[in-house]
Formats: sequence, structure tokens, C-alpha cells
Amino acid sequence: MRAPAFWQRAPSLAANLLRPAGFVYGAVAARRMRRAGERAGVPVICVGNFTAGGAGKTPTALAIAQMLTEAGERPVFLTRGYGGRLHGPVRVDPARHGALDVGDEPLLLVRIAPAIVARDRPAGARLAVAEGASVIVMDDGLQNPSLAKDLRIAVVDGETGVGNGLCLPAGPLRAPLSAQWPRIDGAIVIGAGAGGEAVARETLRAGKPLIRARLEPDPAAAAELRGRRVLAFAGIGRPAKFFATLAACGAEIAARQAFPDHHSFTAPEMAALVARAEADGLALVTTEKDFARIETAPALRAYAPRIAPVPVRHALDGDGALRNMLAARVSGRPADAYAGPADRG
Repeated sequence: MRAPAFWQRAPSLAANLLRPAGFVYGAVAARRMRRAGERAGVPVICVGNFTAGGAGKTPTALAIAQMLTEAGERPVFLTRGYGGRLHGPVRVDPARHGALDVGDEPLLLVRIAPAIVARDRPAGARLAVAEGASVIVMDDGLQNPSLAKDLRIAVVDGETGVGNGLCLPAGPLRAPLSAQWPRIDGAIVIGAGAGGEAVARETLRAGKPLIRARLEPDPAAAAELRGRRVLAFAGIGRPAKFFATLAACGAEIAARQAFPDHHSFTAPEMAALVARAEADGLALVTTEKDFARIETAPALRAYAPRIAPVPVRHALDGDGALRNMLAARVSGRPADAYAGPADRG
């Protein structure tokens, strides 16, 4: 799905026409969020967002799991596996599962810690505990009440914020903000922008921890791209964010193509991209998520060697607030237990 442009503008004619549907959707979502969830038996950290679409949840979940691992915890990811055919619960095995099975995000998560895909979150949590989890990190599910959460973090894109502030389908909100604010423990705003600043001010007014972060390309990938002419393509929530990352690396974007979020690429599409890049002497680059869908699809695997994925990492502007939240809600250990090796040195 590609987010409609009117989601990011002050209420327009299209948004106003859809307001009644958004009101009903929001009321149902708000009522659903009030339900009590099942306890997992271990702490559950939920990394979600207020809105539909990409905000940086997966890099945030990866950063949190890394921090937990360094503190001696045994994190296990729990995710719905959007775009995959398996309902689960199932432990992700990259040797057996591709993006068509479990979705693209679990294939990135499992590089850091075990990952469970489950449409039924409580059933997934039970499998995670059986697999030895001392803490569960949920990638998405902030509005899903089926599993009780010990720490709830909302990730916000700095440029888009909460868009026009209306609920689906009139706007991007998954539930009214009035229903969501009481059910989060802190917010991470990724990148700069007026939308994110508005959410940051509201976070502070609500007396909740505010963390600022950036998504940065892997240094080795950035060095490789500097000065190169590229054809960039992406099928994520906000392809423009990926294109901006490439430009910041010093790459010259000679051509770009955006696809809908979680796009299922076809062989003709890939053949056309490869042919265009080769004809114009361009490096063909994409996101890690898109590359995961390509390299694990039997019909597309042959194109993977001709495509360069660009990994990104989560860079916090001071991680003390996040470490404090993890220490207080997860294990009771002192906050410095969650510092990485560089912080301890």
C-alpha cells in the first residue's frame, strides 16, 4: 500500500469525506486497546508507532535487542510477519524460510536474535518463552491488546509525525491519539521535521521520556557509495527517506523508483531495473528489507548478485533515557548494565 498524499496535509476534501469512517475505525480501535492482555511470563517490550506506514520500528527493535544482549538478557523477537504466508507461531529459520513465508522484517531481526512469527501474539509469546527468551521484543503491535506489555515505545518519523491527525482511512492514525498516549511509556523521534517536533513537544507535555535518533547507513556501505552514480529503488513505507540517506552518503542518484510498502517484486520488474542500470552504467541499490524479499524469492534470486543492499543502523542522540527505561521495566538491573562496550570503555 502507498500512503495517500492527503494523509500528510491539513484535512482536505478527501480526508473530510472519509472522516465518518475514520471516526468509526478510531472508536473501535480505542475500545479494543482498553482490553487486558495475556501475561507472557517474561517482560515484553513493544516497539510500535501511532500511525500506519514505516517509521523506523525495525531498526529500533534491533538496537534494543542488541542492548539487551549486551546486558546479559536473552531477547527473542515477536512479529506478525507482515507479507508472509505463515500464520505461526513459528521460529524463523533463514535456511528454510523466505520473505514469502515470514515477511521481510523477520529475516532482518533473526540476524540479531531468535525471531518468532505469529499472528496470534500470545501463542507467539509462549513459543518465545519455550525457546528460552528472558525478554520479548515485539516489532509492532502497539495497538494490539492481546499481549500485556511491560514497556511500550512509540517510534515516530520526524518528517511525517502523525500526518493530518485523523484515523484510518481519513488519515494515518491507527487509533485516536487520546487513546494511544496513555498506553505508551516513551517516544523515539527519528530524524528532523515539523511533524516530529510536534510529537516531541506532546511527549514532554505528557511527562514521558523523549529520545531522539537518526537512521544512518552502515559506514562501509556509505564509503562504497560515495561518488558513485546509482539507480535506487525501494518498496518501503517512505522510499524518499532511503533516497535521502543515499544522497547523504555522497551517492549521485541518477535514477530512482519507488514502490508500495512491502512490494512483491516480479521478475519482469527486476529484469527491467537491472537492464536500465547496466545500460546507463549505474550501480543498482536498494534497502535491506527489499533485498531480503528479492534474495529469498526463487523467481528473483538470480538478480540478487547484481543489487547492492544498503544497511542502516539506529543512532541515538544519547541513549541514557532508553537504558533507564530498559533497566526499570525489564530486569531491575542498573542502567549502566545496558551500555555497550564502547560506553563502558
